[in-house]
Amino acid sequence: MAITSKQRSQLRGLAAAEDTIIQVGKGGITDNLIASVNAALKARELVKGKVLESCELSPREVCDALSEACGAEQVQVIGTKFVLFKRNAREPKIALVKDKKKA
Repeated sequence: MAITSKQRSQLRGLAAAEDTIIQVGKGGITDNLIASVNAALKARELVKGKVLESCELSPREVCDALSEACGAEQVQVIGTKFVLFKRNAREPKIALVKDKKKA
């Protein structure tokens, strides 16, 4: 499910109030990191992460790799921070705005 620009904007606003719960450091992207991101996405749907200076990957590369590994949507990458979103199919917590189509 691809998110629209209006939905992405809504998620960026929600992410501003969120705490950074994922940190990627010298170890890079490991199986444990992917498992913890999956668990956080299942519980919260929207997670904010930070790439530390000791990481060899850029924030964009980390966001790309984690979104692919977790099946999540990339919301934004700014500086060293990134935001991922994945809808919880059983218990959705975030109601996304509907896109109005013009006829």
